[in-house]
Amino acid sequence: MRVLAGDIGGTKTSLAIFEVNGSKLEMIAQEKYPSSNYNSLDTIVEKFLATQENIPRWASFGIAGPVRDGIVKTTNLPWIIDAQKMADKIGFKKVWLLNDLEANAWGISALQERDFFVINKGKPNDKGNAAIISAGTGLGQAGLYCSGEELHPFASEGGHSDFSPHSELEIALLGFLKKRYAKESHVSWERLVSGMGIENIYDFFCEYHKVETPKWLAKEINSGDKAAAISKAAANNSCLTCNETFKLFIHLFGAEAGNHALKIMATAGVYIGGGIAPKNLQQFKNSSFMDSFCNKGRMREILQDIPVKIILNQQTALYGPAIFAGKKINS
Repeated sequence: MRVLAGDIGGTKTSLAIFEVNGSKLEMIAQEKYPSSNYNSLDTIVEKFLATQENIPRWASFGIAGPVRDGIVKTTNLPWIIDAQKMADKIGFKKVWLLNDLEANAWGISALQERDFFVINKGKPNDKGNAAIISAGTGLGQAGLYCSGEELHPFASEGGHSDFSPHSELEIALLGFLKKRYAKESHVSWERLVSGMGIENIYDFFCEYHKVETPKWLAKEINSGDKAAAISKAAANNSCLTCNETFKLFIHLFGAEAGNHALKIMATAGVYIGGGIAPKNLQQFKNSSFMDSFCNKGRMREILQDIPVKIILNQQTALYGPAIFAGKKINS
């Protein structure tokens, strides 16, 4: 069957048409669009389909935001997406909306071993649950519960739960962010473990150490992606503040990944998604990530046995909605 699948993020929207046969997918066409350039997902979908000859009858989208009754108000975009209204307007037989991390979780079944970078081999429990946590524009989390025969993805908005500091430095960081986000009266993990998190941590260290951004780095920041510029400087060991920023970012990422794993009892494995980790593989492998992941007191032994893998295939979030739609159509 032919399905339109979409990965809808705050930065970009990726659309693709697949021929779906269980977890086997054949991509027919794909395009990417800058999300902020459009006032709705419908507009992007109509633009994409205008270039296609054989339009699918079904569509399925992974979207950054909570889905309720087939409607989602996107977290990092000013969009409200209604599955039924889109189906009626464009002419689909059915449209499904998934939380973006639930969509990622569905896509894992289409991946091969080469699509992962192993941080911790662990001792996987084939009858256990699994989890996925992804840092990119925001912080997404989802779970996969084991029915005894297979894993079933489910959505979560755990990235918006309260950040909890564990040191004097992190308490100072929380104070800095409480001032920055005073109107929200809430500092979530997403404010630290994401692209914006890298920026927030860097700004905190500049204030904490009373240092200014070097002119060469300021030039790079002004010409592009601030988080990417900070990450690049840390990887090149060319800026002490950037080094400190990325070190703390990875520590916090590991801590929250461990929290997520414990809450779901993800003994079958934890998958790290998003765009940041694949671009910084060695810094995740040779860092405090696993120390922070396992640093849960009496639960350390359980966490040490959990396999942890970075997802390298950036199409996973597109595969997921297509696989989900295929299961729904055949059910």
